[in-house]
Amino acid sequence: MTSDTPPPLSTRVTRLLGIQYPIIQAGMVWTAGAKLAVAVSQAGGLGVLGAGSMKPDLLREQIRKVKAGTEGSFGVNIPLARRDAAELIAVCTDEGVRIVITSSGHPVTFTSRLKAAGCIVIHLVAAVKHARKAAEAGCDAVVAEGFEAGGHNGVDEITTLALVPQVVDAVSIPVIAAGGIADGRGMAAAFALGAEGVQVGTRFAATVESAAHERYKQLVLEARDGDTVFTLKGMMPVRLLKTPFAKRAQEAERRGADRAELEALLGEKRERMGIFEGNLEEGMFEAGQSAGLVRDLLPAAEVVRTMMAQYYATKLRMP
Repeated sequence: MTSDTPPPLSTRVTRLLGIQYPIIQAGMVWTAGAKLAVAVSQAGGLGVLGAGSMKPDLLREQIRKVKAGTEGSFGVNIPLARRDAAELIAVCTDEGVRIVITSSGHPVTFTSRLKAAGCIVIHLVAAVKHARKAAEAGCDAVVAEGFEAGGHNGVDEITTLALVPQVVDAVSIPVIAAGGIADGRGMAAAFALGAEGVQVGTRFAATVESAAHERYKQLVLEARDGDTVFTLKGMMPVRLLKTPFAKRAQEAERRGADRAELEALLGEKRERMGIFEGNLEEGMFEAGQSAGLVRDLLPAAEVVRTMMAQYYATKLRMP
């Protein structure tokens, strides 16, 4: 440990996951590949592969790349709503993945299977009732994500500040806060609410190792506090940067478009077109409200280091 390396922080989350710092990199689609996961894990956080934009064979390849790149802990995020979720789960168990973060589905579906394979299971929730179900299903921890977060969000639109302490009060398993957290100040606030770790998306999306297109990263760097929109609520609530497609979706909702029209507007592969291909006119550029805090493109390890340094400085500054 060098003089400018922040000291480790022990919580139930770090002990559970075998990491130095309670910082979990979100498993973002088209962004969270092996390069980013390795960089975060090597820096002492938890790197996570985003299986939501991977077919089983690609996920297997990415898992092997992470294993070759780091001996540190890493995880895989699997949206349970995917039709091939069972196949993605099978890849994880076949490859000996130790940590699986599930989202977008009922936790009872695969938790027992994952636990039987020796996995630590974390489920992402956006409401207290879902946190309770995750705990009852045998999950080891939950990510409580407020609707400040980028990407798909809960229909109840509960903020991180309101959601996290209610989830902490409702379950005995560790709670990881997510949504609107991009620096050590947000981390300190989450810990004050009772969280024992944070999941960070947008800040890691705009890093050197992120697989996202450079145009996407630049839009995040240019974003300010009001530059995201929460839209497609009648279909699949999602927070996006205010690009042309996001504005068309918002306008369709304002004039009362039904689900069928919204589905036709969405079409296919818009996340890939935006995040991975950088198609400004037609793509979806998912990002959270914390984009307004992201002002520079950094290596992922520097994000972890500065976040922890700022966390400790914030604690000292507080009365």
